Amino acid sequence: MKILLQVQNPFNPKYSGTIQGLKSIWGSEGLRGFFKGNGTNCARIIPNSAVKFFAYEEASRSILWAYRKESDQPDAELTPVLRLGAGACAGIIAMSATYPMDMVRGRLTVQTQDGPLHYKGMYHAFRTIIHEEGARALYKGWLPSVIGVVPYVGLNFAVYESLKDWILKHPQWQPDDGADLAVLTKLGCGAAAGTVGQTVAYPLDVIRRRLQMVGWKSASPIVTADGQVKQPMQYTGMVDAFRKTVKYEGVGALYKGLVPNSVKVVPSIALAFVTYELMKDLMGVEMRISD
Repeated sequence: MKILLQVQNPFNPKYSGTIQGLKSIWGSEGLRGFFKGNGTNCARIIPNSAVKFFAYEEASRSILWAYRKESDQPDAELTPVLRLGAGACAGIIAMSATYPMDMVRGRLTVQTQDGPLHYKGMYHAFRTIIHEEGARALYKGWLPSVIGVVPYVGLNFAVYESLKDWILKHPQWQPDDGADLAVLTKLGCGAAAGTVGQTVAYPLDVIRRRLQMVGWKSASPIVTADGQVKQPMQYTGMVDAFRKTVKYEGVGALYKGLVPNSVKVVPSIALAFVTYELMKDLMGVEMRISD
């Protein structure tokens, strides 16, 4: 729903909001309509999450070592700014490694039954995009993604870790037995982190999705205004996409789809952090993000 609200043609929008959009999808495509592109997304999220957490811990360890050496403080800890840097590095690496799958997922999500069923599945979409638009097309929207992932993933890690540290340093919030924070407290920290990260970086996510639709032959009616235009709005790059979006739709267009995205991202980020730490406890891994 978020992606559809982000990329629908402003001259003849099909969806007026989240609830109306969900009802429309249910009425025209049924339950399966809600899961278009989900297979590609699941295939993407597994390596993406694994690389992201691994890269964050490696970057944190390297940054902390350099910080202690530079400051001559062997007991120095990571500051929120250093955590932000480590999270940004992790986000860029993970996003770049799996970006083509995210681009394909966006295309699969947007195509509808009442339009040309251009892609039969993930592999067919890959082949078709490379054949019609070239291999570089798989990285359309990569630049705003790189810029957006810095505050998004960086703030996720920085806010989550900083909140946990703040709670543990205040006696009234610290567990009585000196144990680690409760699961619900960690979920709260993760939810706060997800809210901050996605809100700050959201305009860049809108631009990324719109750039991914550029050059799509036989594009979905959602982005061609039910045939009123032959192809999606054309942008020459990130700056041009920002300019045209604000010019024709106003600043508010940069936050289209924010409501369904919040419903998804906030619990998603919270559960990701908590599950990651719980799994490391179960597997007996000593080093945790919180360490």
